[in-house]
Amino acid sequence: MDVISDLHLQAHDPATAAAWRSYLGRGGFDALIILGDLFEVWVGDDVLDQASDAPEHRFWHACAAALRAASRHAPVYVMRGNRDFLLGAGFAQHAQVTLLDDPCVLAFGPQRWLLTHGDAWCLADTEYQAFRQTVRSPEWQAAFLQRPLAEREAIARQLRDASQARQSMQQAAHLPWADVDDATALHWLETTGAQHLIHGHTHRPAAHNLGRGHWRLVLSDWDASAQPPRAQRLSLDAGGGWHRHAEVA
Repeated sequence: MDVISDLHLQAHDPATAAAWRSYLGRGGFDALIILGDLFEVWVGDDVLDQASDAPEHRFWHACAAALRAASRHAPVYVMRGNRDFLLGAGFAQHAQVTLLDDPCVLAFGPQRWLLTHGDAWCLADTEYQAFRQTVRSPEWQAAFLQRPLAEREAIARQLRDASQARQSMQQAAHLPWADVDDATALHWLETTGAQHLIHGHTHRPAAHNLGRGHWRLVLSDWDASAQPPRAQRLSLDAGGGWHRHAEVA
């Protein structure tokens, strides 16, 4: 079973999308879990109902088709992330995937694995948490999805640009990046009876020993154009172990 996260697929990054499609096409997994931010942005499932020659629309249709093809060989599960939290039942039907709640527990072999995207537990980033609370509300989402598609796409670009500007300012000021709160992670692990936590979001792949037999496993993001390229998958085996593999050489 493979777990990946933070592909941030977009039409303007064909290299990463090609690496992801190649990975799906090889089908070397008996199940695949994608823990959020499959897409750089998602403005509503109705983009898959549109007949458009726009590059972004063709791209989203191609991604859904790749997932449909993969799901014919093995089940594919998708969790919403902070970039694609508007993925819904329409997308799941088009792509033939199963949407996961965040967080959720995977019982596999002798282990119980706690799965989350991770953004909700980066508690030190109070500005983001306030924003998250707003955009995850049913009222905000209903109002947003009622807007015309072109207007939604423009708003999404503005939000993405603002996020990237904020990240650049943090980097220039050498401010620490918010990370998943270990106390919160331990609370959820003990509440759910899970041994280990798997998450993405932070783009800092690592294995953190939380003590008491618990580990926090952080997934890599995917960027095939980076030097060196980044595209890790975490493979879980039925014996309870895990192994990291690089998909892009």
